[in-house]
Amino acid sequence: MLDARQLDALAAVVEHGGFGPAAQALSLTLAAVSLRIKALEEQMGQRLLVRGKRVHVTAAGQALLAHVKQVRLMEADLLAELQGGTGTRAGGRWQNLSVAINADSAASWFLPGVAAVLKKHRLLLDIVIDDQDHTHDLLKSGDVMGCVSTLVDPMRGCVAEPLGVMRYRCMAAPEVAQRCRTPSGAVSPHRLLAWPAIIFNRKDALQDVFLAQHFGLRQPRYPRHFAPAIDAFETAIALGLGWGMVPEHHPAGHPGMVEILPGAAVDVTLYWHHWAREAPSAQRLTLAVKAAAGARLLPLPT
Repeated sequence: MLDARQLDALAAVVEHGGFGPAAQALSLTLAAVSLRIKALEEQMGQRLLVRGKRVHVTAAGQALLAHVKQVRLMEADLLAELQGGTGTRAGGRWQNLSVAINADSAASWFLPGVAAVLKKHRLLLDIVIDDQDHTHDLLKSGDVMGCVSTLVDPMRGCVAEPLGVMRYRCMAAPEVAQRCRTPSGAVSPHRLLAWPAIIFNRKDALQDVFLAQHFGLRQPRYPRHFAPAIDAFETAIALGLGWGMVPEHHPAGHPGMVEILPGAAVDVTLYWHHWAREAPSAQRLTLAVKAAAGARLLPLPT
C-alpha cells in the first residue's frame, strides 16, 4: 500500500517547486518532508526526484503524481456525492481540473463547449496553453489530466479519442494579400516570403506546413513576428504587419482579413487524450469536450 502522507509530500515538493516551500505548505519540518520522500523512494526502489538547484521529477515520480491527482479527484467526487447525493456539485466544493489545450481550440470551441458543464458541476479549469503538437508532454508528465493533441497513439494507461479536424487558412490584410500577387493575379511565393509571417509562438509550424503543401517549399526563410496571444496575433494580421494561419471557424470572424490563396487550407486532426480511469468529474469534462468538438470541428476524413 502506498502511504498517503508520503504521496502528499511528493506532490507538494513538485507543486511548490522545492522541499522548503513544500514543508511550509504542509506545516512540516524540512527534515520530515525529506524523510517521507526518502521512504517512498525506498519503497518504490527507485529515485522519484532529482535534487539540485531545481527539483526534477523522474518518470517514476511522474507516474505517481498522476496517480495522486486521480485519487484526489475521486475523493473529491465521493465527498460531493455523500454530502449532496444529487449527482451535481451545486452548493458543494469547487473541483479543479487541469488540461492542456492549444490556444485556437481554447478560444474557438473548447471553452464555449464545456462552459455549461463547468457551471453545473462547479468545476474549475486550470488551462495550460501549448502548441497542439506539444500538449501531450504535459499529460505524460502528470501536470494535466487531459489534453487536446495531434498525436494519434495514447500512452500507457490513457485513451486517445478523435475529436475532429480544425481547418486553417492563410490570411492577411487586403493590401498585403494584393502585394503577394503578380500582375496576372497569381500568388507569388517569392512575394509572399518577402512579407513577415505572424506566428503564435516558436513551436508553431503551421505556416511551414502551408508553404510545403501548397508551394512545395521546404525549410523556407522569411521574416517573422511572434505574437503569443490570440487577440494580438489576429490584430497584427489585420493591421497589415504580415500573413498568418488563422482557424477557419472563429466566433468573432476575421474582420480586416482576406484569404491569400483561396481554397488552400491546412487541416489539423485533433484528439482528446485522457486517463483510462477517470474520476466522475473528469468523465463529465471528457463527455463535454467530445460533444463540443463534434458540434464545432469538421468531421474526420473517412
